[in-house]
Amino acid sequence: MGKIQNFTAPTLGKANIPSPIELSTVRGDSIVNYVSDDEGVLNKIRIFNAEDTVSAEGNQLELAGPRENIFFNPPHVHAAIVTCGGLCPGLNNVIRAVVRCLWYSYDVRRITGIQNGYRGFLPDNNFPTMEMTPSLVDDIQMKGGTILGSSRGGGDRVKEIADSLERMNINMLFTIGGDGTQRGAVDIAEELEKRNLKISVVGIPKTIDNDLNFIQRSFGFETAVAKAVEAVRGAHVEAHDAINGIGLVKVMGRDSGFIAAHTALAMSDVNFCLIPENPFDLEGENGFLNHLKRRILKRKHAVILVAEGAGQKMIDKIEGADKSGNKKLSDIGVFLKDEINKFFKNEGIEVNIKYIDPSYIIRSAPANPNDSIYCSRLGAHAVHAAMAGKTKILIGLVNNTFVHLPIKIAVSSRKYVDQESSLWRDVLENTRQPVNMSNE
Repeated sequence: MGKIQNFTAPTLGKANIPSPIELSTVRGDSIVNYVSDDEGVLNKIRIFNAEDTVSAEGNQLELAGPRENIFFNPPHVHAAIVTCGGLCPGLNNVIRAVVRCLWYSYDVRRITGIQNGYRGFLPDNNFPTMEMTPSLVDDIQMKGGTILGSSRGGGDRVKEIADSLERMNINMLFTIGGDGTQRGAVDIAEELEKRNLKISVVGIPKTIDNDLNFIQRSFGFETAVAKAVEAVRGAHVEAHDAINGIGLVKVMGRDSGFIAAHTALAMSDVNFCLIPENPFDLEGENGFLNHLKRRILKRKHAVILVAEGAGQKMIDKIEGADKSGNKKLSDIGVFLKDEINKFFKNEGIEVNIKYIDPSYIIRSAPANPNDSIYCSRLGAHAVHAAMAGKTKILIGLVNNTFVHLPIKIAVSSRKYVDQESSLWRDVLENTRQPVNMSNE
């Protein structure tokens, strides 16, 4: 059965204040129901063999949604919202959903926006806060980016952030960001516990690479794939209409190649999908360049889709990390472009290569309709969780159900494209690339 996880959602205390949201506690009366802490969804539902069984023990996640009784008295609530890390489609949608649910569902009137990530809490930056109201966020979902601004770093200055939260009399904090942001959120929450401060810390997972563990998908991912498809479509046209044309597109994916894999499935014109989880050799009989050569000689054009973290072992390493602690990556796109040109020149074969890097166009795009829906629901569920006194949790989608997921579990390991999964099998079938491009 594997390791048993404890998915219990931490709380600040007993929730005994009646919720202002009027819902039903009766099943079958055709009125929307409250959610109980006893309701859950199984994390693992797949059976690998006849003897395998799925147990609820250590496998059940708490359902997200409004509770009949809440922990915080709405007139006393002062909520804060912060967006951290790189940009991602849907940030404004989540901000809007949080503000509107607090305001309209719970009558909360003190909502503060923290500018420029965790650094907005630090006095030495002197960033002003924003008073958040429904009128301010009315149409921000139409725009990319975040009205609060974002930055990397600052989350390790836990005591100073806790000082700011205490000084501002904030009693719930919504952290919108990736694994680094959420690790910081746990540290902040634990510092608040040491001070015996009843402040709820609820995370909303933002990682465009879709690499946060246990969560089905993070917001912005579907928009990223849709925008990447547009880039691949252009690369295919350029490649198809040139003599021995090669279209090379680089997309995001530092450690996990989900954007590349899903884009390759959405666009059957991709011939090679290169991701960090599937190492490949450049040269040699079974190397990537020889397979590309065979494709060019046979079909006269090719489209290559590469995730930014692929093939790093072949490039000179860049030392150090960014302010979020992410290791710096060398540019695999430029490297491949140069190596492909050099290889075909030595082979005496004319090629025309077009390189496209749409990364920042994708990051700054507004959310598409599917992501907009997802962001709205994530934001509302985050508010319901915080009002019920939940803390140190993420709102996530597991088996198509919104759940409370302890942050520590979500950030304990990264999610990768499984090379034995049906997803990667389908990518290989779609691209018809070799299962292995290694000479070993």
